[in-house]
Amino acid sequence: MSNDRDGLQYWRGSFYGLAAAGVWSGWIVVARLGLRTSLDPWDIAALRFGVAGLILLPYLFNKGLAFDRLGWAGLAAIVCGGAAPVFFTNSGLLFAPAAHAGALFPGVVPLMVALLAAALLREEFTPAKKLGFATILAGVLAVVWGSGSELGSWQNVGHGLFLSAALAWAFYTVAMRKARLDGLHAAALCAAGSMLLYLPIFALMPGASLAGASWSDLGLQAFVQGVLTAIVSLLLYGRAVAILGASSGAAFAALCPAMTALLAIPILGEWPKPIDWMAISLISAGVYIVSGGPLPRLSR
Repeated sequence: MSNDRDGLQYWRGSFYGLAAAGVWSGWIVVARLGLRTSLDPWDIAALRFGVAGLILLPYLFNKGLAFDRLGWAGLAAIVCGGAAPVFFTNSGLLFAPAAHAGALFPGVVPLMVALLAAALLREEFTPAKKLGFATILAGVLAVVWGSGSELGSWQNVGHGLFLSAALAWAFYTVAMRKARLDGLHAAALCAAGSMLLYLPIFALMPGASLAGASWSDLGLQAFVQGVLTAIVSLLLYGRAVAILGASSGAAFAALCPAMTALLAIPILGEWPKPIDWMAISLISAGVYIVSGGPLPRLSR
């Protein structure tokens, strides 16, 4: 870093980015756990949007739609880009395990954000970032390969859905950065907009009902999905992007494969393989480089 102030700024942004990545990892594991109960992807989405939307709707009334900064395209990117990953990821978890979701959704987000930010925000694509992205991709591919993925299987449907979620989230990130929205304001737009658009459709869906689920399952999903993921994580993520920039702030999402693998041990009983630990090291190193972490300088 150029000076102590820049170093302090990096560590502040890193704290927010790491905290957001931890919440996202828990969301993937808990969503996978919820799909083992009577809940389906549409139920989990309804809980997430309903809880978060009700909590943040008063805040949105106070802050407004920020239409002067977003425009129609930016507003659609915030609402749809934040909501679509929920449907894509929850549906993909019906076909592929949580480790794949962690690798192919948040693990690929930094690369997609960097490409969009370079094209739309003119963020610099430095050699250090290229090295970091190459390291992240190597780790992501190792996670998928080591988990026994085969081409032409039903798991590939889940993989496609996870990649679609990553692309949608990249549009959300770039729109938030371009409009200079704070994390909570963007979260309020996404949550309230998704609630108003989705809950009427959910109510009309045949067989759509949460009454068959236990109170413990509903409470767990409502808290993790509607409070931690839809509000707290977006607030933390928005701070990381504001401090570090779109591509550097988004780099912390690539830590999710590592965190998801670790959380899956006590919650799902899934132990990482040796190749997974190697992938975790590669991804962690890549995130550190892309996010702008201090690197050693060679003296003459």
